[in-house]
Amino acid sequence: MKSRSASSTADSVTNRIESRYCGRFAPSPTGPLHLGSLVTAVASFLDARAHHGEWQLRIEDIDGPRTVDGAADAIRNSLVRHGLEWDGEIVRQSTHADRYDHAIAELRRLGMTFRCRCSRSALSGDPIYPGTCRRNPHHDGEGAIRVRARAIEIAFEDRIQGGYAQHIERDVGDFVIRRRDGLYAYQLAVSADDGDGRITHVVRGADLLDNTPRQLYLMQLLGLDAPIYAHVPVLLGADGTKLSKQTGARSIEAHPAGENVWLALTLLGQSPPATLRGAIPNELLDWATRHWRIDDVPRTTAITNFLALC
Repeated sequence: MKSRSASSTADSVTNRIESRYCGRFAPSPTGPLHLGSLVTAVASFLDARAHHGEWQLRIEDIDGPRTVDGAADAIRNSLVRHGLEWDGEIVRQSTHADRYDHAIAELRRLGMTFRCRCSRSALSGDPIYPGTCRRNPHHDGEGAIRVRARAIEIAFEDRIQGGYAQHIERDVGDFVIRRRDGLYAYQLAVSADDGDGRITHVVRGADLLDNTPRQLYLMQLLGLDAPIYAHVPVLLGADGTKLSKQTGARSIEAHPAGENVWLALTLLGQSPPATLRGAIPNELLDWATRHWRIDDVPRTTAITNFLALC
C-alpha cells in the first residue's frame, strides 16, 4: 500500500545517489528477452551510467525447474545486441548456495524461522499465512522454512512510485524463504544478493514493488545495507496481463535493435529526438545517458496499449 510517511526522504535518496553507485539487471533464464524486460534493462543501465556507476548482470537461475536451456546465453547476446554492456563477470545465483545457507542459519540463530508442513491446498483460501506451524513448530528437517513476521511497518521512498509501506505481520504474514522442495525462495536470494553483493540501487519492474518490504525486512534482520529502489511501469498486453515470457510475449529479436531501444526510451518518457530514430543502439544510449531523467519516467505501475504510445 502507498504511504505518505516513508522511511527515507527524497533529499536522502539524492545524497546517496551522488555517492557510490552499483546497479544490476537480474533476469530469470526462463526465455528470451521481450520488450517489457528490455525497458527495465534500459532504465537500469541508463540510471547507472548517468551516475557514473557500475552495472552488473545477474542471472537469477535458482529455480532449476523453470530454467530454459540456452536462455541465459540468449539474454546475454540480446543485451549485447542492444548496446547494454555490463561490468565485470556475469553473476549467477546458482553459485550462491553458501550465501543463502548462511543467511538462513543467521535467521535461525535469531529465532526468526520455523518449519512449515502446510500444503498449498490447505492455504489456498488465505493470502496471509495463518500461523499454523508457527503455533505448533516442527523440529525435524521436513517442510518449507518460513521467516517470522513481526508487527512492524516497513516503509521506503521509491524514486518513481513514491512512498510505499507494508505492515509485515498484517499485510504479509510469515513468508517462505526456502521451499518444501529445498529450493531457495526468491525473497531470500534477492535480499542476500543485493545486500552481500553491495548493490546500492535497484531499478526494476513495478510488478515487484510489493515484494520490496519483505526484502527490506530480511535485510534489516540480517544487518545488510538496503539499496535505493526505483520501480518502472510494466507493459500490459491486449488482455490486460503483464507482458512476460510466460504469457507468450514475442521476442525482441525479430525487430532491429535500434528500433527496440527507441521504443524503450519513448516508453520511459525520455523523448529521444526524431533525428535519432533509426540510429544504432550505442548512439541512442549515448544520447540517453547524457539526457537521462528518472523524473520523466511515467509515475504509474503499468502501461497499456503501449505500441500506440510510440
